Amino acid sequence: MTDMKTLDPVTFEVLKNSFITSVDQMAEQMLRTCYSFVIYNRDFSNALHDAEGNSVAQGNADIAVHVGTLHFTCKDVIRVFKGDMYPGDVYAINDPYAGGTHFSDVRLVRPIFDEDELIGFSQSNGHWSDLGGSVPGSFDVTAKDMFREAVRITPVRLFRAGDFCSDVANLIANNTRDPASIIGDIHSQAQATLVAEREILRLVRKYGREQVMQGMNEVQDYVERAVRQRIAALPDGTWESVDYIDRDPSGGEGMIPIHIKMTIKGDQIHYDFEGSHPTIGSMYNSAPGATFSAVVAGMKTFFPDLPLNSGFYRVISIDAPENSVVSAQWPVAVTGFLMPFEKIMNSVFEMWSEIIPERAIACAFNLEYLLAGGTDKRRDEDATFMFYEWLPGGWGGRRGKDGSDVTTACFGTGLMSQPNEGNERVNPTRTLEFQIKQDSAGPGKWRGGTGVQKTSLLLESEKSVMSYVCDRERAVVWGVEGGLPSMPHGLTIKRAGSDTSEWLGSVFSDFPMYSGDEFARPTAGGGGFGDPLERSTDNVMTDVIDDYVSVERAALDYGVVVEEIDADLCEYKVDEAATEKLRAHIRANRVAWARMDPDKVAQMYRNGEINAMDAVRRYAVILDWETGEPLPKTIEQFRESFERRSVAHWS
Repeated sequence: MTDMKTLDPVTFEVLKNSFITSVDQMAEQMLRTCYSFVIYNRDFSNALHDAEGNSVAQGNADIAVHVGTLHFTCKDVIRVFKGDMYPGDVYAINDPYAGGTHFSDVRLVRPIFDEDELIGFSQSNGHWSDLGGSVPGSFDVTAKDMFREAVRITPVRLFRAGDFCSDVANLIANNTRDPASIIGDIHSQAQATLVAEREILRLVRKYGREQVMQGMNEVQDYVERAVRQRIAALPDGTWESVDYIDRDPSGGEGMIPIHIKMTIKGDQIHYDFEGSHPTIGSMYNSAPGATFSAVVAGMKTFFPDLPLNSGFYRVISIDAPENSVVSAQWPVAVTGFLMPFEKIMNSVFEMWSEIIPERAIACAFNLEYLLAGGTDKRRDEDATFMFYEWLPGGWGGRRGKDGSDVTTACFGTGLMSQPNEGNERVNPTRTLEFQIKQDSAGPGKWRGGTGVQKTSLLLESEKSVMSYVCDRERAVVWGVEGGLPSMPHGLTIKRAGSDTSEWLGSVFSDFPMYSGDEFARPTAGGGGFGDPLERSTDNVMTDVIDDYVSVERAALDYGVVVEEIDADLCEYKVDEAATEKLRAHIRANRVAWARMDPDKVAQMYRNGEINAMDAVRRYAVILDWETGEPLPKTIEQFRESFERRSVAHWS
């Protein structure tokens, strides 16, 4: 932090907001010029950096996952090209091992010169829908190393003094399944970085070079001071949390723990990941930069009013054991880093909820990606299609408020929910169903937000395959302070001409698809907050009227007996006497239910006496949802979480 502020307050405030506006203008440029449907749906972010690569400003709509990584990749570009930079240069990098996220997030970095002096950098990051690798979309969940994932771009020059290096760009693009879109997105992102350069040079002409550069330093100092003041006002102490990835596909049964210990001492915060699992045999590993970003994104949620730049980062230190699932090293596969990312975010939510209880929140649903690719036979030219989709879901219940319904994942706040019509235009698919998933919200005094159910049909296509990047099939979204979990994730497919659906679960790649196949998946709701038996009967009845909760689960999860009078007219009433009796019965038995012999629970599931929601919410049991077989180690881990977060808070 610099010793003394030198800018007058008005100039400082103008420059602070101008820096953020310049980044927001980059976003507008990308939205109007990008080629990829993925980027159009806001899977991108931008940043302004000082001459050392530190983040000066990020935009108001940048997605959470990128916020703590862009300064790392800018610094790696500086490392490679220092002393060999010129006005008009643009460099590309997508290297997760140099502080990036995954290979699909390709960053273009432009040095900003005033005359011959380097004064800063602008950076544009966009998710390219394919970057090569073994499967369309570059998400092979079975990959153990990066060589099956995608093209790794270490810092490379794409524009030299304003001249496009078409040979380098074509080399990258022609190693993907959609080279035309890649070239288009390169130019779109390059122009976005130029927008910021023009804005910064405009400020230089108005205020002078020294004032603008001083402003870049002071906005970082301002954020650092603000964060340190707030941290110093909190009690010193240590908090811990653990969450899980579902499994190691190459290993035995059992969930993969991510353990975090957070310590506040004075005005500094330290996060220690000691005890987290070693890297696993899939792409569900996180490199150090993405882990840092997850911590920042989770913590920033509790300081929503502050701008975000490198000043925020100065307050944080992290220890992550090398070669763990949160600190993967080259060449371990990391494209699915979003799975540990969201576990880290939700654990950070849980710890900060104890410190700032008025902002407390339960677990949010896990982002999922569906990727399919092949030949689109609707077009005369037999064009390659790349169907890449994510769905919204529910955030956790909050103290005094229900969770947000049908909201983009905490991993990617800023993402849009993709329009069905857009996907149907560019891909041979048709949406058959897209609606709120009844009973998906984790029950609680304040319920979680609701998820969705989507079913799609594959139209005329050839040589099509599908991959599903997902989690929380076993490490089900959890409630807090007595709240209950949501529901397992997973995808089913119904083959053309068949009347039955096949359960594929949440982890598969390169699965063959054919015209006429229907594929369906739900997203979970958020975890419940507080004891669901304390939820007001009026709120439960309102949820039944809104089709958020079924009459059956109102009784099972909330102990509320709702009588249907006329469903078409949304007329229901609560039987108060029956409700009081049922709630007393649940209170008397629920601890024993949560500790019932898992083998008995599994037998009830196989007999059709209970469903997956019953197994998870009432009996705290995780099964192989296809066969109904119990998963002993997973059940032990899930029950430990259930006891700590739910049972321990029941009166």
